[in-house]
Amino acid sequence: MVDLFSKNERSKIMSKIRSESGLDQKLFQILRKSKINHQMYPKLIGRPDAFLIDHGVVIFVDGCFWHKCPKCFKMPESNKEYWLPKIERNISRSKEVNRELKKKGYKVIRIWEHQIKNEKFDIMKILRKL
Repeated sequence: MVDLFSKNERSKIMSKIRSESGLDQKLFQILRKSKINHQMYPKLIGRPDAFLIDHGVVIFVDGCFWHKCPKCFKMPESNKEYWLPKIERNISRSKEVNRELKKKGYKVIRIWEHQIKNEKFDIMKILRKL
């Protein structure tokens, strides 16, 4: 299917769409409850969901579909020639962002969508492993 908008116009339109999944709010609640000093949406490369100020840790919550979760990903039934390169590019971009942030001295945590939805999710357990 041909897009009706130019690449720049489509980019502008897509940038105005905000997540409605609530995963970022769930992360925010977990961090507050754990009394972790943090900043949501810091202006860092890759636009992390959170920055743990006292730990030098950036957190991304990756969607299981958009980042091809090994546990949850289901291949789209239609338009595979569009979706597969898009998803692969997301994965590649995430790796590039991780490298750049680590070069700058940050620790990077990527949390899957299904993990953050789990009521038993424990951010402290992850931080202790760093």
